[in-house]
Amino acid sequence: MILEMKVPSPGESIKEVEIATWLVKDGDYVEKDQAIAEVDSDKATLELPAEASGIITLKAEEGDAVAVGQVVCLIDTAAAKPEGGAAPAAEKAAEAPKAEAPKAAPAPAAATYATNAPSPAARKILDEKNIQPSDIAGTGKGGRVTKEDAVNAVPSMGTPTGGSRGSERTKLSMLRRKVAERLVSAKNETAMLTTFNEVDMSAIYAIRDQYKEEFKAKHQMGLGFMSFFTKAVTRALQLYPDVNSMIDGQEKISYDFCDISVAVSGPKGLMVPVVRNAENLTFRGVEAEIKRLAIRARDGQITVDEMTGGTFTISNGGVFGSMLSTPIINPPQSGILGMHNVVERAIVKNGQIVIAPVMYVALSYDHRIIDGRESVGFLVAVKEALENPVEILMDNNPKKALEL
Repeated sequence: MILEMKVPSPGESIKEVEIATWLVKDGDYVEKDQAIAEVDSDKATLELPAEASGIITLKAEEGDAVAVGQVVCLIDTAAAKPEGGAAPAAEKAAEAPKAEAPKAAPAPAAATYATNAPSPAARKILDEKNIQPSDIAGTGKGGRVTKEDAVNAVPSMGTPTGGSRGSERTKLSMLRRKVAERLVSAKNETAMLTTFNEVDMSAIYAIRDQYKEEFKAKHQMGLGFMSFFTKAVTRALQLYPDVNSMIDGQEKISYDFCDISVAVSGPKGLMVPVVRNAENLTFRGVEAEIKRLAIRARDGQITVDEMTGGTFTISNGGVFGSMLSTPIINPPQSGILGMHNVVERAIVKNGQIVIAPVMYVALSYDHRIIDGRESVGFLVAVKEALENPVEILMDNNPKKALEL
């Protein structure tokens, strides 16, 4: 029996996918549920499992865009599994090697005048520019390098005189192309502005230094910055609900829940999984969910449903060493918070200059729906919570808040 394998629908809004990589060869024997291909949609990379065991015949090439429901391969379910698991394709008789044509002797090089010997004027220019005459094709008699050759070979901006100058053209994945389209769309279709502030991280460092070992021993996970920032953001979103809203045509949609998109770097590019109802999660709950989603993104197991529906995004460029940036809104959302690296800086506390761990934070927002009062107020509320987490985020009881 010949089974036609069709592209399943990865999500409601996805109409086509792209064959990123075939994990098997034409004529291989495959087992049921074996991953036979990786397919890219505009939201994620997914594995395509075999629907039955048998000999596979591929009907699409790597890089082909195929519609949902289109046949991409055939599986002969009546075929017996080869002994030792060898694919029948590997058992085909090899073609006799073709006789190699004798190589033509290289044509003698054209004679040059005294091995590209430059004229005295050209020699002076080349010596000043530290260029060897042999690196220049002379246009003078017998290939001699003229003064004009030397001048043209050394433009005022400099010119490469050696080393590799290769290039490679590769097709962007469907996911990467979709990310590019969304970023350009966000820049062109929103009135995006960015406001900045700085956060003294001393209080968070003190909490982590005091409780991180106990937290890890009890919950089997680290106590990072993301739980503090997520809790601070959900509080600020409740204080400034316009930041937790989005535009749909001529209407504003506001949400009474906080689904926080968290930008993470996966093997196929930027992924933005969503922490649902983050306003109801504890510190442990936030850390556990972000860890779960990050592992799924890293392993290529993240689903479309896990990356859609966020109401606000947090992006942590600080893990890569970024000091300051203007993050781009993740449409159709109206706001994104950019975290950056923590650096010891001189700041003023109680009238004195002290050294403290400081992070710059940035809020990019859609000015069509969020005014300056809301955007600045939101970021100040985030700053206040992070600089006084025990009182504002932990109800003056860190052990209870951390479930210790």
